Amino acid sequence: MNSILSNKKKIFNDPVYGFINITDEIIFNIIEHPYFQRLRRIKQLGLSHLVYPGALHTRFQHSIGTMYLMTRAIEVLRSKGHKITSEESLASSIAILLHDIGHGPFSHTLENCIVFDITHEDLSELFMDKLNKIFKGKLSLAISIFKNNYHKKFLHQLISSQLDMDRLDYLRRDSFYTGISEGLIGSDRIIKMLDIADDNLVIESKGIYSIEHFIIARRFMYWQVYLHKTVLSAEFLLTKILKRAKYIAEKKETLFVTPALKIFLYNKFNKNDFTNNESLLDSFSQLDDFDILTSIKIWIKHKDKILSSLCKNLINRNLFRVEMQNHPFEKKYVNKIKKHTQDILKLNEQEINYFVFLEKITNNAYNTQSDKINILYKNGDITDIAYASDQLNVSVLSKIVTKYFLCYPKQCAVDNG
Repeated sequence: MNSILSNKKKIFNDPVYGFINITDEIIFNIIEHPYFQRLRRIKQLGLSHLVYPGALHTRFQHSIGTMYLMTRAIEVLRSKGHKITSEESLASSIAILLHDIGHGPFSHTLENCIVFDITHEDLSELFMDKLNKIFKGKLSLAISIFKNNYHKKFLHQLISSQLDMDRLDYLRRDSFYTGISEGLIGSDRIIKMLDIADDNLVIESKGIYSIEHFIIARRFMYWQVYLHKTVLSAEFLLTKILKRAKYIAEKKETLFVTPALKIFLYNKFNKNDFTNNESLLDSFSQLDDFDILTSIKIWIKHKDKILSSLCKNLINRNLFRVEMQNHPFEKKYVNKIKKHTQDILKLNEQEINYFVFLEKITNNAYNTQSDKINILYKNGDITDIAYASDQLNVSVLSKIVTKYFLCYPKQCAVDNG
């Protein structure tokens, strides 16, 4: 994504949407701020590029994309007679632009590995508050909308709901970069069908098929990309590496680490620490994917055989084997793999848990208990897409699917008999 700057125009050339105009000075100044520029160094899809080589796009690109979609959505809603002031429009664009600013390295992969009991949404709010001080209160309305404290609730729904600009961008963008055509959605069509009823976002009835495709595409993308078993193997391997490095750091042993990562590796911070220590947010803002990868490359030669082995596996893409099924694994089978792995790799009872581990994942394509995607008919009736659609199997798409998976070194496979 290239930026073209002049005194009159600020333009980003985005491969998904084409030219994106930045017309307001404060938005450009926010983008230029180091807090936001850090997002250039954080991959949108964590380690998914180890499965889909093109998936190297960043949170920066995604955030710019969501801002573009927000401007389009507001244009559409205004054209249908809904009053949205220029201040509200600007604030909504700022809010969606900053919605992911709190993400740590590799996006979702390392949440609760570097900092604890604090989500990226919490960190985004802290970054917004800090930027609001820097920009002398000009982000106050954006923060109010982001936190859903503003009286026009539909503006918050454009930022966070089952049909927000975040999802519309990441599905289309992630589909583009991974090459998964099943995830491609008609975001333009969906936005053109947006309307407002009783202060809530709705979709005009003629857009129902686009919404059906959107929900199915989201289901495809979760199982084919976000929860792909090899991606999960890589991402959990990365978490095991950080866990081992933290174990070594807690023992005060020598461990090469970048200055930004050192602060968080040798200490355990939670939400209260960030609230009470403003400088901690600045330290977090120095942390990105490069800190993690640089450290891991050096750790390959560390004397700790566990850390060294795990790092070699990740850097050389020698990922663990993954078995996935719809029911829990039998304890006898897991213990058999653990014993075999212990014998081959000469590991003790504590060390084996870095190499053989069980996890589970859950997902549902449409949450009928959450904010709903409502369809607006010409006679004024409003119906949940789950009941308006004649194509979607609501019981299937709304059901929480749980899958269990078992990871272990490929050379340690045993017969499941």
